[in-house]
Amino acid sequence: MHDYELVAIISPEVDEDEVSKIVDRVTESINSRGGAVEEIKNWGKRKLAYPVKKFVEADYILAHFKLMPKSVRELESEIGTFADILRYLVVKVGD
Repeated sequence: MHDYELVAIISPEVDEDEVSKIVDRVTESINSRGGAVEEIKNWGKRKLAYPVKKFVEADYILAHFKLMPKSVRELESEIGTFADILRYLVVKVGD
């Protein structure tokens, strides 16, 4: 397994309870593929560098996790279907 980071930008129209549900769904998606979530940080609402879907601010989430490389594309495909996630990026950490 390799170490990865996921940064997700969540719509500001979503309340705190829904943000935690989205985090739970992402965690479940990683765990269902045999991965392990090490840490999730909620950075809270931040101003975006440029408007995304007409929003100028959004909630940011950072997740550190371990996953097999072949499962990353499946994870990205599933996260892409979450309506409240405006943008996301998965990056391999380390070697």
